[in-house]
Amino acid sequence: MERNLSDLDGHLTPRYRKYLADRATGGAALIFTEASFVRQDGKGRKRQMGVHNDSIIPPLAHLAKEIHDHGALLGIELNHGGRTAQAKVSGLQPVAPSPIPCAVAGGDLPIELDEDDILDLIEAFASAARRCIEAGVDVLSIHAAHGYLIHQFLSSRTNQRKDLWAEPTKFLDEVLDAVRAALPESAALGIRISAFEGAPGGLDADTTRALITKSRIDLVDFIDVSAGSYEGREWIVQPGEFPQGFLRTYAAKYKPLGLPVGVAGRINSPAAAEEIIASGCADFVSLARALHADPEWPRKVLEGQAPRPCIACNLCIDTLGSGEAVPCSVNPTVIDPDPDHAPSTDSIATAGSHDHLTPLPGYAAPRSMVVAILGAGPAGLEAARALASAGCTVALFEREEHIGGQFALASTMHEYPEYGRILQWYESQLRHLNVTLQLSTEAGFNEIAAIRPDAVIMATGATGHIPDIPGSKLPRVADVRSWIRAGKPILPGATHTVWGGDREAIAVADDLAQRGARVLLVSPVQELAPDVGARAKILVVPRLLSSQGVDVRLSTTVTAIDDDSLVVSTGENTKRLHALGPVLISHGVVADTSCMKALTAIHPPAGIHLVGDAAGRGGQVAVCISDAAALARRLIRELVSHTRAG
Repeated sequence: MERNLSDLDGHLTPRYRKYLADRATGGAALIFTEASFVRQDGKGRKRQMGVHNDSIIPPLAHLAKEIHDHGALLGIELNHGGRTAQAKVSGLQPVAPSPIPCAVAGGDLPIELDEDDILDLIEAFASAARRCIEAGVDVLSIHAAHGYLIHQFLSSRTNQRKDLWAEPTKFLDEVLDAVRAALPESAALGIRISAFEGAPGGLDADTTRALITKSRIDLVDFIDVSAGSYEGREWIVQPGEFPQGFLRTYAAKYKPLGLPVGVAGRINSPAAAEEIIASGCADFVSLARALHADPEWPRKVLEGQAPRPCIACNLCIDTLGSGEAVPCSVNPTVIDPDPDHAPSTDSIATAGSHDHLTPLPGYAAPRSMVVAILGAGPAGLEAARALASAGCTVALFEREEHIGGQFALASTMHEYPEYGRILQWYESQLRHLNVTLQLSTEAGFNEIAAIRPDAVIMATGATGHIPDIPGSKLPRVADVRSWIRAGKPILPGATHTVWGGDREAIAVADDLAQRGARVLLVSPVQELAPDVGARAKILVVPRLLSSQGVDVRLSTTVTAIDDDSLVVSTGENTKRLHALGPVLISHGVVADTSCMKALTAIHPPAGIHLVGDAAGRGGQVAVCISDAAALARRLIRELVSHTRAG
């Protein structure tokens, strides 16, 4: 898993070393950095790690020592992007077995490799291996998966040569032979493969296994099974709808080869990992997003604790192409603090999003510090957890009968089966930290004043916005959130109109369609869900557009609503559509600060603070949680400073 934490020349940075060392400390047995390019023209992202020249050795040696000091082994995946590399990133035209561009990676036309360049590439893999060994790396893995160069040679979809390199395993075999010759006996060598390409005309599972079986696997010590290619991206980093550990049966097919077999793919719970190992499908599991969400995942699992769970939202992979540090929706610690963007310290302030998670070294808050938090959505939950972890006494008030706010509503959607896991985790954390949680409580002046808080946090969320058009107040019109709260009712024989094009709208439309309802999706934008990345909607958008039960109207808006019809406008064209049934609207939210005026009369010494949707900073759970962590950090500093001064 890449994190965009290397420098622009492919060198490990101190920030990246710390990220990896934290995961070694957390109990992982073998820490792989990422797919690392062996030659400059194989670089696919501007902050991808490289092993392409000797300048990478000193920082890599520093990392190796840190990883070893924490009791783990260090591994490197040797990789070349081939047709997936981009000239604007590497500064060089990409190369490939055949001149077939990869549209989803930018569409650069690659140069067909000639014999000399192929031999040079084989040597580049071997030279990269020697550099890694010199730096103290323990394990090397040849990346022959995910549609990168070696995978391109394996597949007839991308290898259309007529010479000896047309033989699918020829290039892989030569690379394995050269790399093994470059390694000492003490170093382990493995291969990462895609069990199948997942693309039209690509390698299926049986063909892939046949190719790997005939290759020089006698030169490797293990096989690590993944899946997918750039044209089958949903199989590389899978959305939450895929079953946990779904590749285990594919991995099991490689066990008869007599090598240790590992498997990746949606292994984000202890139960999934244990089932894979206990069933004998694989000998080890490869975790990426799970460790991104919680660096201490292995240690916590072994100690019987619940790790912070990955929810498979794919914000991480959707951010990769930006060049910015890859975030995590549920774990703000993967983004370092930026002191130049510290949040305001006004008594009524909106938290920033550039701070680190509490507890902080040297900043434990006194037990007597009391913080009242209104709202138990993601922002309120993270603020409560972080402050209680640092020693504050926290009282958390929630008007609903359950925690989670709008995120709890989202967790009921077909598209988001994993969302509820983070809410369960927060619930257990609150119990463990003795946070006082009062559900079904509309906290106002009296409730908050009674606990005499040092600080008040308003995480009161937001309400759905319904445009003021003729008919918008009819009984059949509702905000999508209200409809979910009402139990997501379906009217037999009715058309369920969803008016909106954001991710909430498509999630509701999809949920309705999956339960058999007839749906009219009226989107004011041409692209569905432009507010999220491609991987976050990789299944739902094609499903909606191809569903016979869903009528999608793009670049269209509703101008009036009657009892049994809608007036819609597309450009200059207006028409009336018969649509007898509920009209569910998703047009953004309005911050709920209705209790602010009453609370200001309390005058808590450390102020009243807005966070998340209430601060106009919502829209993504990652932002809400990150802002809450930043606010908690700042409040602890202020409270400690105030206490020391006193």
